[in-house]
Amino acid sequence: MDVHRVPSTHAQMDYNLDNMGPKHGKALPCQEDRLDSGLDSLKEDELVSDFEILDMNAPERAQRDYEPWRSAVTEDGDTPLHLSIIHEATDYALQMIKLSHNHPFLNLQNHQRQTALHLAVITEQPQLVEKLLRAGCDPRLTDNCGNTALHIACKRGSLTCFSVITQTCQRHLTSIMSFPNYSGHNCLHLASINGYISLVENLVKLGADINAQEQCSGRTALHLAVDLQNSTLVRCLLDLGANVNCMNYGGFTAYHLTYGRQSEEIRCQLFDKTAQELRELPESESDDSDMEDLDLSEDELYDDIKFGK
Repeated sequence: MDVHRVPSTHAQMDYNLDNMGPKHGKALPCQEDRLDSGLDSLKEDELVSDFEILDMNAPERAQRDYEPWRSAVTEDGDTPLHLSIIHEATDYALQMIKLSHNHPFLNLQNHQRQTALHLAVITEQPQLVEKLLRAGCDPRLTDNCGNTALHIACKRGSLTCFSVITQTCQRHLTSIMSFPNYSGHNCLHLASINGYISLVENLVKLGADINAQEQCSGRTALHLAVDLQNSTLVRCLLDLGANVNCMNYGGFTAYHLTYGRQSEEIRCQLFDKTAQELRELPESESDDSDMEDLDLSEDELYDDIKFGK
């Protein structure tokens, strides 16, 4: 494993405590749930050898005085803690967590802006999720897709990790649940898109806004359920109190989205609950026939726009 040392004065990881994404406002290309690009070439015995070199078994007092493993990173920005979680080397991970209680090391992010907490959720290790949170890992930090660890749990349907995070992070829970990722989806949207009914129910019970609109087109979880033709999810959301009259940015209710769709069951579920005046599709803002009569090219339609004289 190719690691290198960095001076202690160098800001090795620019982790985003304010959840505003990368420092310069430009997200790296999103590679969902990437663990480590060198994973296939990294043999387990090499990993163990590297950890032994890092002297993780030295007395705790000596470790506190001098801990070179905290400044060791791979070419992908992964720390020994990242790697131990990726390879499920639990003993090493637990020891590093124990020695780094409330230390910035726990919040270091790799080049995909994943913290150890993100990776613990991705690899489905709830024990490490709890240990990291109790040791001071920040649950508000986002990866380069704008996902917190809770977003990932909702996206992957990890009920165990979801439970650990929500029970341990009650202080920040409301803000984390409502926080949108870079695709405009919050935790409830992700759970709905992926059809995880139990997570949807738990999120709403924990206070998630069931009528929250995703930022791309203003769809609520109910709109998304109709888009996906998931009748079970539609019924669940209605039972939980979803507002059927909520419109997306285009002025369409969930019932409007049933037009041209196959599920008669969903159409019936929404028809009686939707206000009568909101059942018909909204009229187009412009008369297309008028535009056809004009018979103008695209350039002619915009020939009144003048650029920098």
